[in-house]
Amino acid sequence: MGHILIVDDDAQLRQSFEKILTAEGHTVKTASSGEAAISLVKAAVPDLVIMDVRMPGMSGLEAFRTIHEIEPKLPVIIMTAFGTTDTAIEATKLGAFEYVLKPPEIPDILALIGQALEAGRFMRSRVELDVAPDSAAADAIIGKSKPMQEVYKAIGRVAPTDATVLIRGDSGTGKELVARAIYQHSLRSAKPFLIINCVAIPETLLESELFGYEKGAFTGAVNRRVGKFEQAHGGTVFLDEIGDMPFSIQ
Repeated sequence: MGHILIVDDDAQLRQSFEKILTAEGHTVKTASSGEAAISLVKAAVPDLVIMDVRMPGMSGLEAFRTIHEIEPKLPVIIMTAFGTTDTAIEATKLGAFEYVLKPPEIPDILALIGQALEAGRFMRSRVELDVAPDSAAADAIIGKSKPMQEVYKAIGRVAPTDATVLIRGDSGTGKELVARAIYQHSLRSAKPFLIINCVAIPETLLESELFGYEKGAFTGAVNRRVGKFEQAHGGTVFLDEIGDMPFSIQ
């Protein structure tokens, strides 16, 4: 659950959001203008801001710029009843977590809020902005550029789900770190996390390594072997170099 700030000049929408999100267990504050939102963020940084783009006085995008300067890791969802491409692009360029049309479907916005909160937690807890080679956290994901912010958002979006995730990148770019981050922020974080190097295991043994086998399943199977998937039951399996696995096993 999180502390959420709703910013909209529509009192009815603010009340609706407050009622729905409070029922979900969140703590909610509201503001009717960009100026009021900035004051609230300065007083106490929330976990998430949901803000309308068109308001009297300071616009949502102007307020977002200031809020982003105050707290760059704070996820902000921009809402609008006017789905213009320019506004969507500008919001994305500024670093908005997402851009949604009003009125959003309740299940969709609740799912998006969950993803945004998880992304915010990840950015606050895992990202090390200063390289510290001698630190225990030296193997954490490092970076604050816009492309890295997109990586953090993606981790926050997929971590709460049960989706199968394909992580692509050149050797040495940190695919395993991303896999670990997804695992650590998932509902499976208390379960095993297994790494399997798909090119280090001979093709003839790979299937048995992954799926295991029962005693007597074939000549030489004198004992039951538990496969990696069964060992990781309820947890996460990271198949490293999966692109180099034989097609028959893929």
